[in-house]
Formats: sequence, structure tokens, C-alpha cells
Amino acid sequence: MKNLLGREIPDYIDGHGPVKPFQGSFSNCGVKTRSAVKLTSVLPNDQKVLPSLDDLFDKLKITDGMTISFHHHLRNGDYVLNMVMEKLAARGLKGLTIAASSIFPIHAPLVKHMETGVVTGLITNYLSGPVAEAVSRGRLLKPAIMQTHGGRARAIESGDLKIDVAFLAAPTADPYGNINGVYGKSACGSLGYAVADAEYANVTVAITDHLVPYPANPIEISQIYIDYVVKIDSIGDPQGIVSGTTKITKDPVALIIAKRAAQLIKASGLVREGMSFQTGAGGTSLAVAAELKKIMQDEGVVGSFASGGITGYLVEMLEEGLFRSLLDVQCFDLKAVESYRDNPSHQFMSASMYGNPHTKGAVVNNLDIMILGATEIDLDFNVNVTTGSSGVIMGGSGGHSDTAAGSKLAIVVTNLMKARLPIIRDKVLTATTPGESIDAVVTERGIAVNPRRLDLLEQLSQAQLPLMTIGELKQLAEKITGIPKPVETSEEIVAVIEYRDGTVIDVVRKVQE
Repeated sequence: MKNLLGREIPDYIDGHGPVKPFQGSFSNCGVKTRSAVKLTSVLPNDQKVLPSLDDLFDKLKITDGMTISFHHHLRNGDYVLNMVMEKLAARGLKGLTIAASSIFPIHAPLVKHMETGVVTGLITNYLSGPVAEAVSRGRLLKPAIMQTHGGRARAIESGDLKIDVAFLAAPTADPYGNINGVYGKSACGSLGYAVADAEYANVTVAITDHLVPYPANPIEISQIYIDYVVKIDSIGDPQGIVSGTTKITKDPVALIIAKRAAQLIKASGLVREGMSFQTGAGGTSLAVAAELKKIMQDEGVVGSFASGGITGYLVEMLEEGLFRSLLDVQCFDLKAVESYRDNPSHQFMSASMYGNPHTKGAVVNNLDIMILGATEIDLDFNVNVTTGSSGVIMGGSGGHSDTAAGSKLAIVVTNLMKARLPIIRDKVLTATTPGESIDAVVTERGIAVNPRRLDLLEQLSQAQLPLMTIGELKQLAEKITGIPKPVETSEEIVAVIEYRDGTVIDVVRKVQE
């Protein structure tokens, strides 16, 4: 069958089940219910602290086929997932599903567990490194399920994703299970992606390397959700949270793109008192923030909030009075960690508060401006941030689809060509975010506005910006690069791409060896 984007998707996928096809960004809204939560009451004098991971696993009695979860706030510095999986593999467990909010190169040992059948399922929002390569090559028994940040919270809260045991890497914990991410040698800041796991898993375990007397201060995730606490030597390396660039680019082409994006934002009329903004941590995205900062200063505008994964640059904008608040689901660098700890205007949000479409209001719905990246864009403005030019998985939606759907102005900033390949295609290899959520594409050669946004086209027509159609941009790139050869894939499905509402927007097929 074909979904609304015209993507060919089976009615049923082995290892996934019946398919609900994507029917539009807001087609699956309305009254929703949450899953019931199983609770094990704790009596006075019951002790939650266990002396070791081995004692923990003796008590948990994890069995074959269970689903266990992890959060990714330590990013490429996380030790907990590998440590837990090594212990479970040594106990002979098989058929486990890993529900990790993101997977990074440090999690390479998972490949061995996939090949030996310890792990047969993977559910994640972002997938990179050796595990992504192995999934793309068909090394995982079942197709990986790739969700959005808000979609993962929705799936957990609705019961679509049932977690047997959640393992929370806790930079600070007390003996009763109150945890935070701002103190201890492994401080990583906001723990927003761990909240749904803590609240809805059948059993929740806090693994910490900094056990403090009761009560921990501040309390970010409460004792009422935590079954056990285990102290170990180290949960990770906080330097690893700075994975990827978090500095403004110096590349002259990227700086042209950033300046044009800022001019577009100004012409849209959204640079106004109380505006809200989000950008990624990439060099070009941060350069847009720098250009926007100049405009806000020149016009004396103070924004209401900036949100998402927070970088030191957004912290500087807060401290300079350009925003009244930051809403933080994860910290992208150590300056953001310090700010989140020390500044009451730098506030916490869970993944559900951030982007869950089936709540009474997500933060993304209040976003004015969102700056997005892209691996590919097609003539219908559909965006791929899941697979690279070889067809191998190299990322995932994360908050891409959530913020694109919620914001008033979603702008993709990208070079027109990367590695001598055109970015704009007739059809993207993998659809991550639907074109109906994308308002404009800004490149160094020109700006394409989604024809759905006639109002934006009218506003920009007075701004002397280099406006082109998406087709004209494609033709311009292909004159320089030529028309690229299509990626060869087999029919085998190695990953299922879920839109934020749980419908299937696309699939990833196995790359040819």
C-alpha cells in the first residue's frame, strides 16, 4: 500500500506487525488515553539500595524477550547501556528489545549482542555509528523502530511501547531514588528523555556514581517512580555529551546561508516581542542564531523562550536578556549544564512536555521559529535526516518532525550540494519529516518557499531575497553535480520510520553489500 506521501509500505511487516500508514501531520489527534501503570508499594524501612549490579539482576529476574530501556543524556559518553548489556549477555539472556532514546558510536558492543541473538529488537529516536551500520546491513533480527522524541514519549504513555525494566543513568541519586542530572562527576544536565521511562516502566532502576544523603537537591525525577538504586564507579564521561559541533561555523558558504535564513525570519514578521525559537547544535544552525541575535538586539526584541537541546550559545542569549527563559530537554554542552544547575530561568521539560502530540499541549506548539537540517529534500519538501547518500542509517528524527509540525515557521538550512551530491531530489530515499510541515528551504544559491505558504511568499516578495522554486534549485544543483545514481537496496526492511503519532511514514531497506 501507499501512505499519504506515496511511500510504498507493506500492510504487515515481520517483526513489527500490522502497519498504520501515515495520513497527515494532524490526522491522528483527538481524545487519547494513557496506559495504566503497575506499581509495587514500598513499605517503611524497605531499602532500595542494592550493593551491585549482580545483586540487582538476581532480584529483577529479567527473562528472554523482555524490553529494557535507557536514556541518552550522556550521549557518546554513556557507560550504562554497555555495562547492563554485558551483564545480561553473561547470564545467557536472548531475544531482548532495547528501547534507548538514542544510540551513539560508544554503543558499538550492541552489534555483538545483535549477532549472538541477545538483542533482537531495537527502538530508538536516533541511531549512529557501528550499530546504525549493522542495522542497515540486516544484522538485527527484527526491523528497528525509529521514533521521534515526542513520539517515543507518546508510545510509552499510551502503552504502545511497554517497558519491562528502565535503567536510568543518574548523575546524582539518594538512597530512596530521587535523582538529578546537575551534580556529581557525571553531571549532564536535564534528564527530560528519562521521565516517561521512569513513570511507566514496570520496574525502574537508578544507576548512579554519586550517591548522596536523603533527600537529593534538586529532585528532577522523584522517588515515587524508582524501585532500586545501584551505585557503581562511573556511569559515563560527561565530556561525551559534546558529540558533534556546538560552535558557530566559520565556513563562508554556511555563513551566507545563515544570513539569508535570518533575513527570511525578519521578513516573516516573527521577530517580535515574546517570540520563541529553537535551533539545533550544528554550526550552520548556530550561525542562524547568531544572525538572529543581531536582529533582536537592533530591534530591542526580547523573546519568551528558546527550547530543545540547549547549547552554550542559547545560554549566552538568555544571560544577555534576549530570552526570558530556556526550556531544556537535554544539554548539548557543559556550559548548558552549568546554566541549568544555577539559573532558575533555565527550566526543565520532559520529552512529553516537549513534543508529545497526544497531550493537552506540547512546547513545540508554542514555537514561532525552528531551524532544521537535512540530508535530502524532495520536490514535495519531504525531508530525510535518517539515511545518508549510501542508504546507511546515520541519524533519525529526534525532535525534527515534532518541531516542524508545531512551529509557525520551520526552515531547513542546507548547502545546495554536499560531497558533490545535490541535496534536492525528485524523491528522498527515506521520508523522516513530511513536506506539509516544512515552510522554507534556505541554501547558498537561493530560497524555496513551500507553495502551501502563500502568505509567506507574499511577505518575502517585498524583502529582495533570492526566491526560487524547489524545482529550480534542484536543476541548478544538477547542472553542477549531474544527476546522482539511485541507491541500490534490497526488498528486506531493516527499519520502520514512525511519525510522531505512531503511524508509519516510511521504511528503510537493507543496503546492498
